[in-house]
Amino acid sequence: MIQIHDKHFVPFISAEEIDFALVNMAKQMDDDFFDEIPVFIGVLNGSFMVLADLMKHYRGMCEVSFVKMASYEGTQTTNSVNELIGLNQDLTGRTVVIVEDIVDTGNTIEVLKDILKAQNVKHFKIATLFFKPEAYKKDIKLDYVGIRIPNKFIVGYGLDYDGLGRNLADVYQLAE
Repeated sequence: MIQIHDKHFVPFISAEEIDFALVNMAKQMDDDFFDEIPVFIGVLNGSFMVLADLMKHYRGMCEVSFVKMASYEGTQTTNSVNELIGLNQDLTGRTVVIVEDIVDTGNTIEVLKDILKAQNVKHFKIATLFFKPEAYKKDIKLDYVGIRIPNKFIVGYGLDYDGLGRNLADVYQLAE
């Protein structure tokens, strides 16, 4: 068990399980993009570890960029999404893969889909390491899902609780 701020967390998903999921996601992407050069866009802050490790396993040529979005305060979603740092490149006619650390409500994905639709991208794909099906409220297809998890708050591997815990190699869930 670990403590972050005022909360206790228990081990949930190991670094080895995470790596296995990323290898499988990268293999799917290798097959899907064998004849294109996609643009992978990580959603900061949480996706920095996911995108870095995913790119270690992806074999094709690609470009990498980031956007910064915010939708959480503490352990709760705010149900609104703020774009803090936006896209700074023309994506017209490109295949774009949004890379998320976690998808729960889908609010961030919906905002990004609207932003990219306005940029006239050729294909819009979504990759997420963690997915909470119980919390998902959108009718937007997730193309690459690493690990499905229950609707519990987690930290580690890029995910934080009030700024701490992102650097943990394993993932922990809030103790009950």
